[in-house]
Amino acid sequence: MTRKKIVELLKADAPIDNLLINGWVRTKRDSKNFSFLEVNDGSCLKNMQIVVEENVPDYIEIKKLTTGSAVAVRGSLVPSPGGGQKWEVRATRLAIISLAPETFPLQKKRHTDEYLRTIAHLRPRTNKYGAIFRIRSELSWAVHQFFRDRGFRYIHTPVITGSDCEGAGELFRVTTLNPCMPMTPDEKIDSAKDFFGKESNLTVSGQLSAEMFALALGDVYTFGPTFRAENSNTSRHVAEFWMIEPEMAFCDLAGNMDLGEAMIKHLVGFIIDNCSEDLDLFARFVDTSLIKTLENIIFSDFFRLPYKEAIDILIGSKESFEYPLAYGSDLQSEHERYLTETHFKKPLIIYDYPKTIKPFYMRLNDDDETVGAMDILVPRIGELIGGSQREERLDVLEKRMAAFGLSKENYWWYLDSRRYGTVPHSGFGLGFERLLMLVTGVSNIRDVIPFPRTPGNIDF
Repeated sequence: MTRKKIVELLKADAPIDNLLINGWVRTKRDSKNFSFLEVNDGSCLKNMQIVVEENVPDYIEIKKLTTGSAVAVRGSLVPSPGGGQKWEVRATRLAIISLAPETFPLQKKRHTDEYLRTIAHLRPRTNKYGAIFRIRSELSWAVHQFFRDRGFRYIHTPVITGSDCEGAGELFRVTTLNPCMPMTPDEKIDSAKDFFGKESNLTVSGQLSAEMFALALGDVYTFGPTFRAENSNTSRHVAEFWMIEPEMAFCDLAGNMDLGEAMIKHLVGFIIDNCSEDLDLFARFVDTSLIKTLENIIFSDFFRLPYKEAIDILIGSKESFEYPLAYGSDLQSEHERYLTETHFKKPLIIYDYPKTIKPFYMRLNDDDETVGAMDILVPRIGELIGGSQREERLDVLEKRMAAFGLSKENYWWYLDSRRYGTVPHSGFGLGFERLLMLVTGVSNIRDVIPFPRTPGNIDF
């Protein structure tokens, strides 16, 4: 029985006999005639205090227990006479499942995040990381609940793809060719000899595939891993990350904004309502303004303004930004945070970006200068959602692809979707790890994903 289940049973406010608890020893204190164990099974933040008296069988062996050891405890849940907890378990039997050596890397002290990244296989046993990954689990479930309640269909888009959705070229190559790769006469790798008969990569987005299903099933979403071979070691970048990507048929840019705002508010509210114990840890020890930030997101109407107005505000602010600004330049994190934290003091949605800084699939506006793109910015994080109304007009899409130097032959299937029954549609991508950074106050993306993949780091 998990400690979380025990807590639920305790609502009856009565002792419970003959419990079985499995878990790992966090701490142990010995006295002459009994021992106190703090045991945690990972189901919640708080430990369960186990009292083992000397009349328990094999008590001598039990005194050998160390931090990190695994145990199975049989006993009764009774009121605790000591301070710090209302209940404790009086053990009648305790079986040692395994003994951890004294060199167990996690001791009863605060370890740095940098150190814990070097033992990512053990860090979920700490309070902070146990809480992070329980929240991650609950947030994943809430994502599916949000879309299911709105009639969306969940689809699985390819992880291996021959398309570059963003056109940035920062892709991980997938190949079965050996180091002596066959070459073409001009000394290029002969992809025709590879497994798929053409160059293939790990996907940076499931969007293009999701569009195909939106144009068949209506509203759909995909939620899965994506990859970017960006040689960056900042606190905001990892090579493998998870994306939530809805696509809606018969939906314009305004409807896209509405869904993005509703989704953020729903997910933040869900965590406040359902993960209060774990969330409290971050509000006390990571970011004391966390709850205020999250409540501001829930209760604010997201301000909406065109890109040009956002640029005018930033230039007019006279702030000394590290990255200079001009119309036609992309916004950096410092610009996004200034707008959300200093100028508007709440989330906002910026739309109608210059076509020169956005991908080919975004719908060209009537001014022939901007596209129907939108980014949702939130305090502390900056951009959380990026999306657009998609270009549904075949002739315009072909011209945009040509401007980007993209081959129509490689995207023949994408063009078919505009050739056969095209309709207005839109969608966005939400970075799941950035959402976790928002709701926990954690400032480094490496600390909200189980096994971070960064340049030069592929352990675990």
